[in-house]
Amino acid sequence: MTHKLSADNLTLIRGERCLFQGLSFALESGGLLLLEGRNGCGKTSLMRAIAGMLSLETGQVFWDETPVEKQRQEFHGALVWLAHRTGLKGDLTLVENLGFERSLRAQSSVDTESVYERLGISRLKKLILRSLSAGQQRRVALARMLLADVPLWFMDEPFTNLDREGRALVIELVEEHLAKGGMCVMAAHQDVELKAPVRRVKIQ
Repeated sequence: MTHKLSADNLTLIRGERCLFQGLSFALESGGLLLLEGRNGCGKTSLMRAIAGMLSLETGQVFWDETPVEKQRQEFHGALVWLAHRTGLKGDLTLVENLGFERSLRAQSSVDTESVYERLGISRLKKLILRSLSAGQQRRVALARMLLADVPLWFMDEPFTNLDREGRALVIELVEEHLAKGGMCVMAAHQDVELKAPVRRVKIQ
């Protein structure tokens, strides 16, 4: 099934600062919306606004041609988010955390163990999250994305706390997701090159 995420004339003001004004875009299945700019410029705020978590001064966001505000639950069920903070429970194990996710959104039929192996976290399954390094926790958060059966990925600075191998893996995973008809909204302050249609939005 193909999907479309679009926005028309978005303006967001935080305090006395206008983060962006008159911003419009359209993203089809198989495409990446790349939000570029320095740290603190407003990339995360734009992602939150797209997701309906911040009120806009002007404009609307649409999912399959319908305003997100009219189908908020359906839209949130179609996405999974990799944020600065993983959103995982520090006192639960990797398996317990990912098991909890099953109650929140549809899960794919991919073999769970194969996902753990690919991300290099199989040996960590019985450890509580707070005992893992920042990079390991990041990989657990990536597992959550891979196990979710949703078309839309939100990734806020996905390369944070990852080594070169981990960064290459993220690119590989995103390319695979897009090749299957998925979509991705990614915020990054560094260059991102991948084999897929990319719509770049520069925030000053």
